[in-house]
Amino acid sequence: MMLSCSSSNQVFLQFPSNVQKQIWSIMVDPLLRYKFLNSSLSSRQKVTYFIISAEKVRRISPVNDTNCPNDICGTRSQEKKSTNIVQKKGMKEHHLWLKRDSAGSGQKALNLAHDISGLPNEKEAVYGALDKWIAWEAEFPVIAAAKALKILRKRNQWIRVIQVAKWMLSKGQGATLATYDTLLLAFDMDCRIDEAERLWDMILHTTTRSTSKKLFSRMISLYNHHNMPDKVIEVFADMEELEVKPDEDSVRKIAQAFAALGQAEKKKLVLNKYLGKWKYIHFNGERVRVRRIPLG
Repeated sequence: MMLSCSSSNQVFLQFPSNVQKQIWSIMVDPLLRYKFLNSSLSSRQKVTYFIISAEKVRRISPVNDTNCPNDICGTRSQEKKSTNIVQKKGMKEHHLWLKRDSAGSGQKALNLAHDISGLPNEKEAVYGALDKWIAWEAEFPVIAAAKALKILRKRNQWIRVIQVAKWMLSKGQGATLATYDTLLLAFDMDCRIDEAERLWDMILHTTTRSTSKKLFSRMISLYNHHNMPDKVIEVFADMEELEVKPDEDSVRKIAQAFAALGQAEKKKLVLNKYLGKWKYIHFNGERVRVRRIPLG
């Protein structure tokens, strides 16, 4: 016996809202709708039967609360979201370019440091090993080479640092502040002052006003380490001309250089200009003013 529309609506309104929403989700399927309207069961039996059967077949989840029970967009949107998630999980990314592998650069750097450490101090042997190291690389491994320089620097292998840094610069790679600073330090430790001065002149003439304060401090430390006060004053004069303010450690070395040259008045002028009686430090997250230690 087939129910009329009015009787089916009355039966429909007798059920709670959550049951009504499940019935509407069932009625989307034409086959279930046909069985619902033409079944000989009672109205409540039909509702219970078809809700259970629909949950078994289609695994219907409760529909989100909406103002109208006829709104079935919630269930459809949930189904679309689930299918989109499945599609995104199965997607594979394809790139048309090669990425720099920074994760494996540490092992490459260790391998390089190990390979060249046992070589003789001949330029041909070391450069040959370095060329072999990049023979099968799609692009120059800048990150791995920079890490290798840090490893050699920690091991105080200054000759190898100089060789690797020069090799990088000859390839047109690694012309950075860190490379120049490491190379100047290696020249200092290996007592190669002439090469350090040639590199410093090149840096100073190519970068001019963009020369880093760190490189100025490195050259002051180099000349102070080898007891060359006149050279310290020359670097300080370049800093004054380029309006680069020296750090506290460099100021003390400049003052010592003036004292070594017998220029006590200029020493006082430098200290008064760059080192006052007070300085500010950060302590426990606060900026605190403390008295400077006088230069002995």
